[in-house]
Amino acid sequence: MQRMALTILACAAATAFVGGTDCTTSADEKPAAKSAEAPKVTLQIASWEETLKLVAKQKGKVVVLDAWSTSCSPCLKEFPNLVKLHKRHAARGVVCMSMSCDYAGITNKPPEFYKEKVLKFLEKQEATFTNILSNVDSEDLFDQMKLSSIPAVYVFGRDGKLVKRFDNDKAEKEEDNFTYDDVTKLVDELLAKKQ
Repeated sequence: MQRMALTILACAAATAFVGGTDCTTSADEKPAAKSAEAPKVTLQIASWEETLKLVAKQKGKVVVLDAWSTSCSPCLKEFPNLVKLHKRHAARGVVCMSMSCDYAGITNKPPEFYKEKVLKFLEKQEATFTNILSNVDSEDLFDQMKLSSIPAVYVFGRDGKLVKRFDNDKAEKEEDNFTYDDVTKLVDELLAKKQ
């Protein structure tokens, strides 16, 4: 009802300004449906190699890839910052991606076993960018990534090359851990550079 009243007021104002078109709205009329649906949170299962191919397809854009897991408290704490980065910079050519490292290689728990739990977290975070669940067990995955542990954030430049990996592999105390302020600062620097 309130929307209809606002429509009538807006129409009346336009009529007065333009001068003379008829602008009646029936009480039975329903408001037009939204033309664009809200983005949906999705999750695909892929390897590290396939993930890097997805990154390579974004050439010309800055890509931020967050490696995380639902069993990693620091990962869960930092993840909302990836969502904020996406919301703030997507229109400026930044592509955010996440890669869940939940799959542990247990025979009776394939990657699909973790999908519902991971997707539930992503939906709660409104992570409407590309989300991947690794199909490589975490131990082998970390070897492929040359990474000791997560969280880790990979930032790729517009040329598709890795600019920096943020991780806590060499952190000796909590103050040495990276934050999303560090990630955002680098992203801003990359965006400021001419192509």
